[in-house]
Amino acid sequence: MTDQRPFITLITGADKGLGFETAKGVGAAGHHVLVGARNAQKGAAAVATLRTLGITADAVQLDVTDHEQIVAAADRIRSQFGYLSVLVNNAGIAVDHHQPASQLALDLARQDMAVNYFGLVDVTQVMLPLLKATHRAKIVNVTSNMGSLGLATDPTSQFFHVNSLGYQASKAAANFATIAFAKELASTGITVNSVNPGWTATGFGGRDVTQAAPAGMQDVATGAAQIIKMTLDDSGATGTFTENAGPLPW
Repeated sequence: MTDQRPFITLITGADKGLGFETAKGVGAAGHHVLVGARNAQKGAAAVATLRTLGITADAVQLDVTDHEQIVAAADRIRSQFGYLSVLVNNAGIAVDHHQPASQLALDLARQDMAVNYFGLVDVTQVMLPLLKATHRAKIVNVTSNMGSLGLATDPTSQFFHVNSLGYQASKAAANFATIAFAKELASTGITVNSVNPGWTATGFGGRDVTQAAPAGMQDVATGAAQIIKMTLDDSGATGTFTENAGPLPW
């Protein structure tokens, strides 16, 4: 049976950067976008901008490290719509900055894990009943090529000498969550995929967005392109890890 209801898409961390650009892209494709934002005012401002572009959008206050807030967001979506078509786990942080693994403060690693891994899993688990209430649901996890064990262990890779233990471990864990959920949900028709946006000119990691982007840093539209593509994908592909250029090694 084909589900003819509108697409309802929740994007975490969607008030700025890649999340906001993704909201623009999927909203332009006709999705009703739910802008997940930790800061309610910033979420409302993002929605106001989206609406000026003709996009149907609502703000949902959602701190992915706050379980009660995640449950409240799910309750609101259930009450207002009854289902969720797409979950884009975009919210992420990077608080360790290339300290040697032997010197990295565990508190920094815990902060990376709290958002990038535990937050992703918590949001996914809580939203699953809503995703199961439609026949064409998708989960897109925004991870990173820095979480690729294959690239990190390849002496020919640019990531071989990169060292950011907390962030890299959290993104590797997020990739494993993609694999685990993809296998578990295969029989339900829910697809689960990881996407690497690449090195993008946003404020992620504390970058000063008023400064010129370093050489090689791509614009936000390029960074969001594969996220949008996988959010709109109808191929049924699941358990993949991709970027604009194609598949990535786990």
